[in-house]
Amino acid sequence: MGFVDAIKNGFSNYATFSGRASRPAYWWWMLFVVLGAAVLGVVDLAIFGADPETGEGRRMLSGLFQLAVLLPTLGLGFRRLHDTGRPGWYYLLPFLISVALMFVLLSGVMVATGLEMEAGTPPTAGLIVGGLGVIVLWVVQLVIFILLIWWLTRPSEPGENAYGAPPTA
Repeated sequence: MGFVDAIKNGFSNYATFSGRASRPAYWWWMLFVVLGAAVLGVVDLAIFGADPETGEGRRMLSGLFQLAVLLPTLGLGFRRLHDTGRPGWYYLLPFLISVALMFVLLSGVMVATGLEMEAGTPPTAGLIVGGLGVIVLWVVQLVIFILLIWWLTRPSEPGENAYGAPPTA
């Protein structure tokens, strides 16, 4: 499967989360997403300019593009993991861990700060808990991200697996 075929395949299976997808289909699609966002980011800067206060470009077209390719990217990620014999929801692990750890982080900071405010001392423990939570979040995210890339680069399972027949292209 080539670059153009992968793009056609990605859009033709816009929100398909079942079945399998080959490595070339997934990685060509990811290249399309990265290149599309980069090109549209430059176009955004040329058309809409930069925010005078921050100097950042206004991301109108690239934001719409990212929104348009969100479902196909998720579907392709699910199908790619299916192709390696893993459940597709593993593709959501970085997001789910972020949400869970942020909840733990924020609740820990609030509890520690609340306890120290009652005692009349500065909220140093809350800041320490928050800092440690950020470090833990970063390390866990890094490990999960590396593991996910490892899974996405694995060869296809030969023959039919629990998720269907191998992809044809």
